[in-house]
Amino acid sequence: MFKLDVDARAKINLTLDVLYRRPDGYHEVEMIMQSIALKDHLTLELLPGRAIEVSCSTPELLCDESNLAYKAAKLMIEEFSLDAGVKITLNKNIPLAAGLAGGSADAAAVMIGMNELFGLKKSEEDLMMLGKTIGADIPFCIHGGTAVARGIGEKLTPLKPVPKIALLLVKPHYSVSTKQVYSRLNVKDIKSRPDTAAMIRTILNEDVAAMAKGLCNVLEEVTFGLYPELSFIKEELRKNGALGSLMSGSGPTVYGIFETRSAAQRAAARMDTGNKAIIISETQ
Repeated sequence: MFKLDVDARAKINLTLDVLYRRPDGYHEVEMIMQSIALKDHLTLELLPGRAIEVSCSTPELLCDESNLAYKAAKLMIEEFSLDAGVKITLNKNIPLAAGLAGGSADAAAVMIGMNELFGLKKSEEDLMMLGKTIGADIPFCIHGGTAVARGIGEKLTPLKPVPKIALLLVKPHYSVSTKQVYSRLNVKDIKSRPDTAAMIRTILNEDVAAMAKGLCNVLEEVTFGLYPELSFIKEELRKNGALGSLMSGSGPTVYGIFETRSAAQRAAARMDTGNKAIIISETQ
């Protein structure tokens, strides 16, 4: 095998709680993460001499050594002493710096793809342990589905998959710095926290309405303070029929849960599309 196609799925947060700031400077989190149908598409091809080449359909995305897909390829080559390199062609559909783990999903896809391309036969757990060294979201993106993430996001407890749920995602044209959001977060000032145990029960019961009501992300207060428009987007989603709405990650993407895909489509047609990406998707 000299060429392989692989998909990279985005994620949303159903909950996101920050418990405390750790001695190492990171924050201890507890959150429920969910894969969605929105995905990037990658093609991997063998290259001689352990070279790494990355090209992307989105000109704004750097394709140098700072790119997570590049880092993942380099990690795999060095960790497993591979005798060839890889050319990565990345077709982006997940918006950049959106709170949807697009870069981590691409890195996870590279690791999964190279594992198959080179016949390494490494387990999913092996790849997850390796992936966390370059990104806390990468283990979840390798595993996918529905899971509780703890630690800095790398410690996963898989959950029963949620039923297929229609989603409408709204991504403003700007990006949000995760580092800036966390630096402005005062854990002692958090006013409302998610009930993670209750959300797990709603997932087990496949109660979508209760799931929508239980959505909670403690980072919203900080990010909405920096970008007040996001609170209006959240309210607009609700006014247009969303059962519940939440910012994913540190933002700026805000999504709504809808009863049906057609309901999400009707809401999308009514949303203000100025300088925003409006994406209809579903849980996966």
